[in-house]
Amino acid sequence: MWIDSWPAIARILLVGAAAYTVLVVILRASGKRTLGQLNAFDFVVTVSLGSTLATILLSSDVSWAEGATALGLLAGLQFLVAWVSTRWPKVRGVFTAEPALLLADGRIRHDALRANRLTVSELRQAVRMQGAGDLSQVKAVVLETNGKLSVITTSQYGNGSALQDVGGAEQL
Repeated sequence: MWIDSWPAIARILLVGAAAYTVLVVILRASGKRTLGQLNAFDFVVTVSLGSTLATILLSSDVSWAEGATALGLLAGLQFLVAWVSTRWPKVRGVFTAEPALLLADGRIRHDALRANRLTVSELRQAVRMQGAGDLSQVKAVVLETNGKLSVITTSQYGNGSALQDVGGAEQL
């Protein structure tokens, strides 16, 4: 009940250590993007890497070489998508969401909140967390591609060049 067989435990220890080592090497080689702020595609890749590692550890039907190949394939596909996205910006929209303007010049954009399934309360919380207490002092709140809310106060706005790729920013 507690242990099926000692060889199975030994296999998990040996293959697990080897698979973990391969995963760390692959993650280090694939760059900081794989471990950075996750957009939806990066999240899928991360979950897939974890699932593959678990399969390698727990399934005796999967050899270490097959598992290492699967881990390498996932990291390679993530690298390919990142490479394509940086070279052809129009393709980027297939893999990542566009940033969304949720508040402009102190006015809440309720249509943008609804489209992104956020509440006014969540928007106000983000503004408060930036130390602002008055929405009229906020030039913009942007829902970033990784799901974070960026708050830009009127005093921080400058020429607004950081908002060039944000849909609806032309209103500012």
